[in-house]
Amino acid sequence: MAIPTGPEQLLLELFAIFVSAKAVGEVFERIGLPSVLGEILAGGLLGPYALAWVPISDTIHSVAELGAIFVLFSAGLETSPRELIRIGAKSLSVAIAGVVVPFILGFVYMKMRGYVNSESVFVGAAMVATSVGITARVFADLHLLSTETAKIILGAAVFDDILGMVLLAIVGGMAAGHVDWLHMGVLIGEAAGFALFMLFVAPRIVRRMEPSVEQLSMQNASLIVALAICLLLSWLAVKIGIAAIIGAFFAGLVFADYAPQWNLIPRVGGITEFLAPFFFFLIGTRLNGSLLTRETIISALVVSLLAIISKLIGCGLPLIGQGWRQVLQVGTGMMPRGEVALIVALVGLQSGIVSEPTYAIVVVMTAVTTILAPPLLRILFRREIDQDRDSHIPEPVRL
Repeated sequence: MAIPTGPEQLLLELFAIFVSAKAVGEVFERIGLPSVLGEILAGGLLGPYALAWVPISDTIHSVAELGAIFVLFSAGLETSPRELIRIGAKSLSVAIAGVVVPFILGFVYMKMRGYVNSESVFVGAAMVATSVGITARVFADLHLLSTETAKIILGAAVFDDILGMVLLAIVGGMAAGHVDWLHMGVLIGEAAGFALFMLFVAPRIVRRMEPSVEQLSMQNASLIVALAICLLLSWLAVKIGIAAIIGAFFAGLVFADYAPQWNLIPRVGGITEFLAPFFFFLIGTRLNGSLLTRETIISALVVSLLAIISKLIGCGLPLIGQGWRQVLQVGTGMMPRGEVALIVALVGLQSGIVSEPTYAIVVVMTAVTTILAPPLLRILFRREIDQDRDSHIPEPVRL
């Protein structure tokens, strides 16, 4: 029997990933756990380090990246720019504390274990960035994106990712043997300028575009314009040195005020529902248990515990005046690490600065924080979930 190649093979891989991710996600939903965990588990089971049934090609990586972009685009559509500006100071304080505390704890622990400075810096850097894609997907599944706490978390996670990208540039420079501080200054300036433009100027441009969009004769004109801007801003974000998902989030943000009028949320949601499982499946494929020894497992569990505590403390304490419930909600929402942590560790591994056991520590830390956050969020937001459920109960029919 001939082995399928080319487009035929790609279609089979896409089918296997999509169906397995959705099937395992459905099982998790039925037992009261978020479907995103099932999608990650499907990747772990079928990926190269377990059954190896689904090869992960560059094309699959690209589809997964599109999935992450649309997860953040969807989240942005449900976040008003005015609301993000209103809570901006809170989000920024949460983000800064959520960068400083994890980095210090990770660095100090690795130094105490006898690791050299360079490896300790890479582990600390890997502990910094929140996986905003995972957090956004959990809130979308729980219908919590409109809550104040969710907006603080998403805003902080975006700032956190920008800071994480700056830190990645620094550790990447260390790996190359020098840090270009001029380049760092330009990167920080570009990232800050991009964020300010998206918050204060871009929504006004869309407001002026609105009459012209309404007059377009093509079908689904508003959706086409929104998708084009999403792709453009995702590319632009990468071009200036930050993550594509940040550009996608801001693209959603600038269309948020028109999302109900143009019916964007359900239409973009359909695209997200198709593409997102590829992203979470890909996260699962990176879990490699063969790198773990007894000593590595102990270090990995300690680093994972520090990664959890550092986000609870660092991200929660700026909001201590709001009550312990919101402190725990925000800290837990900022807990999951993801692609940025793995990229930091991979840069160190490929440069020879980080050893394979240290890379395994980061992978385990990423897995633990990613797996724990969704069920904990469901518990911590139970009151809001119940209120949302009650608000959707139809009124009894009166005869």
